[in-house]
Amino acid sequence: MDPEIPATFVTHAATVLGDTQLGLSGSQIIEETSAWAVDCGVNLPHHAMGMSNKRTVLRENLMVFHGADRYRVIKALCERKQFEKNPQVQELRIKLIATYGPIFDAKGAEELDDPLIGATSHWLAAYPEASSAFQAALVKYRGNVFSRNLLDDLRLSLETLVKSILNNGKSLENQKAELGDFLKQRESSPELRQMFVTLLSFYCNYQNSYVKHNDKVNDDEVEFVFELTACFLKHLVRLHSKQPVAAAPPWAT
Repeated sequence: MDPEIPATFVTHAATVLGDTQLGLSGSQIIEETSAWAVDCGVNLPHHAMGMSNKRTVLRENLMVFHGADRYRVIKALCERKQFEKNPQVQELRIKLIATYGPIFDAKGAEELDDPLIGATSHWLAAYPEASSAFQAALVKYRGNVFSRNLLDDLRLSLETLVKSILNNGKSLENQKAELGDFLKQRESSPELRQMFVTLLSFYCNYQNSYVKHNDKVNDDEVEFVFELTACFLKHLVRLHSKQPVAAAPPWAT
């Protein structure tokens, strides 16, 4: 049997999208679902509003679509311009993409380095907070939504991991010396240590300049920053799994 978006989710989607004050109008519901019905070759139970309320009409019209078509219709309705600043609809969109995107729409994930992302997710499993933020960023990337927010999630994932492995509460910008010591204790070469800390410094500057304050994210750069963050995360977790090299006693230097 082909996978479906269950009726419970469709009911929730219809409640949000058909909200009395902020949702679609009755005419918009009929117009949008009718256009999709023509494209998908299905018959709608409602071709006009009649005596039913908006949410009922939307729900029953959505239920005639199957599998990927049902996913596409709900996603398209969430992406209407009128909902750009509607937090309930955007939350619905994220839930839709997070739960059913991997089944019906793998489009966004193809641009990322899948082996790198998969390996990073594996290594982060032992760090729930960092993993949660990383997965939240991945969901948003796959849905092509919230570029600023997903970069915030990536920064949070990295900052949370660094705090965990260094056992302190410092911000990412203030961890450079501690990270240098951490890398040295894991026998990283001087060149790698310098490169890592320098890249991290530019990474923090990028976040502060384009994400935290100005909200001017260049969409063409998101993939690069995502994969760079994954490289940071994976390398740090792998090193943390190794025993540090004991410092030489003073008399031996």
